[in-house]
Amino acid sequence: MTTEPSTERARRDDPLDDFTRRTVSIDGVSKTVHVSGSGPAVIVMPEMPGISPDVARLARWIRDAGTTVHLPSLFGVDGAYPTTEAGREVVRRACVSAEFRAFAGGGTSPVTTWLRGLARIAHAECGGPGVGAVGLCFTGNFALTMALEPAVIAPVVNHPSLPLDDPGGLELDDADAEAMAERVRRDGLTVLAYRFENDKWCTGQRFAAYQALLGDAFDGRVLPDGDGGANTDPPPFFRERVGCAHSVVTAHLVDEAGHATARARDEIIAFLVERLGVSPEPR
Repeated sequence: MTTEPSTERARRDDPLDDFTRRTVSIDGVSKTVHVSGSGPAVIVMPEMPGISPDVARLARWIRDAGTTVHLPSLFGVDGAYPTTEAGREVVRRACVSAEFRAFAGGGTSPVTTWLRGLARIAHAECGGPGVGAVGLCFTGNFALTMALEPAVIAPVVNHPSLPLDDPGGLELDDADAEAMAERVRRDGLTVLAYRFENDKWCTGQRFAAYQALLGDAFDGRVLPDGDGGANTDPPPFFRERVGCAHSVVTAHLVDEAGHATARARDEIIAFLVERLGVSPEPR
């Protein structure tokens, strides 16, 4: 899947000109959603500090497997290359926003209600057995919370970082946690998840908490991050602000055949394809 060196690809903004820009209104709240592809819907949520070129690259890979990708704009500047200063300001605003619950004790982020509405709309428009949801970093756990919507049947939780001040927290209130565990048991869902071994933002404690809640339905996979395990030249925000191997299938992915992060990407795509009943085109 390699197209050009990451150092050349990543240092410019992405115009997202192969996506259709839509405004989606749900319960009086309007947000921009970038849509591309055909087939069953997959909602790919941005990581901090927004829909970066790496997030868009992941969305295109998922689209090219035979799905209709929906990229909702939740924070940041769509398509912007992640610089340190701009990223810091996006994080600051998100952490005080009423839409997100960045810290322990806040419960489930209200924005997930809007995202579940987006899943219902996407399923009605795109058909198929259901919708996939891919969360990343700040939105990692949102993919799980979205599965409270019956249309969501393929949740992928990537390196979830919330709550920021509780390494064993799940960013769920008690009622939603109980409902999620029941949905998993009732419908036989599998929750696929990834993190790097020494990620300080998504620790082993967090994965253990998911395991305790979901049991065998939680398929948490841990990747090595040393000795070539992660991209060592990510954009400045990840190098200077995040400060560790974190973004398994975006900023810290190494797009080389056989690399652990490339295998993780391929596993995610295979999971979505299988759950959504897609017949992908041969690569």
